[in-house]
Amino acid sequence: MKTNNDSPFGEVIFAYTRKQALADGVQVDVTATAKEAGIKFPMFLTRAVFDAYVAVPDGVSGQDEAGRLWDVVWMTRFGILRARSGVDRIPVALYVRNDDRAARLVKLIAQCGPLDMDDLQPAITVMLTDED
Repeated sequence: MKTNNDSPFGEVIFAYTRKQALADGVQVDVTATAKEAGIKFPMFLTRAVFDAYVAVPDGVSGQDEAGRLWDVVWMTRFGILRARSGVDRIPVALYVRNDDRAARLVKLIAQCGPLDMDDLQPAITVMLTDED
């Protein structure tokens, strides 16, 4: 049975906007740092990425949050520059040291999509490989 709305899937049952995700702390806005790195679109990290690879774990020496954030943003920029034209999801790889031993390779995903449900300008979200 067809309804009067324009969606073939029916009415939206639940929506979670980026504004809500930012207010809840589920995403972190890193647009200012991204602009410094030459990324033109707004950029966000999921909380999982921020906590695991930007926040400095207790007891780790020689690291700071600003430097770790720069590494994530810069390697995202590098991934964007290397990506094929027309893709909206790219791999991002970088080395992160979360203890006082050697850094380990971390693989993330950067996805380009709408900034929010009511704002279709492009934005980049960096997430863990199992996040969506």
